[in-house]
Amino acid sequence: MKRIAGKRRWWIVLAGVLAVYLALAYVVLPRLWSHHEHEPGLASLPMVTRTASDIPGDALNVGLVGSKEDVVRAMQAAGWFPADPITLRTSIEIVGSVVLDRPYHDAPVSPLYYEGKKEQLAFEKPDGRSADRRHHVRFWQVLDKGTDGRPVWLGSVTFDRRVGLSHDTGQVTHHIAPDIDAERDLLMHDLRDAGMVQNFFQISGTGPTLFGRNGEGDPYYTDGEIYIATLVIDGARSSEPPATLPPPPLIAAKDEVWHGIGNVISPQSSSVR
Repeated sequence: MKRIAGKRRWWIVLAGVLAVYLALAYVVLPRLWSHHEHEPGLASLPMVTRTASDIPGDALNVGLVGSKEDVVRAMQAAGWFPADPITLRTSIEIVGSVVLDRPYHDAPVSPLYYEGKKEQLAFEKPDGRSADRRHHVRFWQVLDKGTDGRPVWLGSVTFDRRVGLSHDTGQVTHHIAPDIDAERDLLMHDLRDAGMVQNFFQISGTGPTLFGRNGEGDPYYTDGEIYIATLVIDGARSSEPPATLPPPPLIAAKDEVWHGIGNVISPQSSSVR
């Protein structure tokens, strides 16, 4: 009888631990990490893209505030090339770029979807000679008017480290490097150095993720924040360093802890990249 009672207590303890975990993981922590004080219109939006097969794709991790013309000017000033549309010609060109190791600075990117819409803008920054390795970003306009009356764009920026086969579909595709926060930081750094930014702020994205997988089955990790740059108007380069609007104290503390974890993970991922 004592053994049965002991087992029953262990099952009760286990059920209690499981209940606490579920409450923390799916209710409490997501609410703690949620902050959209600088752009409240983004609070109810999903933060992950979808593939053409409706598989969860790349996480959203960057954003821009400005008109379409402002975005194009800023990205080009920062050294990012607009991606060509996918056609038979561009498909042949990107294969030739990879096989023959020759430049293709505006190679097309495969489509991703956000709330049923394909990306409206896409840019890339070469890394090496061919289109085999590149930084690239896709953008969707998600708000016609944000808090300052200008359009708001959300995007997903990643690093293509090699060409291979999709882990899920078997199709030829690029595979990304796992540290998507590094790509987010690179894009923001390029825009700042080009004098294209009025201010920076951040909002909640997917939340802290250590073992994420995109639509091609590639692993990624992130602190779950989306960094947003408010762009200068009409491409008028700013000579003043942009202001950074601080996140709530709890988010700042979470980011400090996560970056400590990231410093341990990053050396392991550098060999993959």
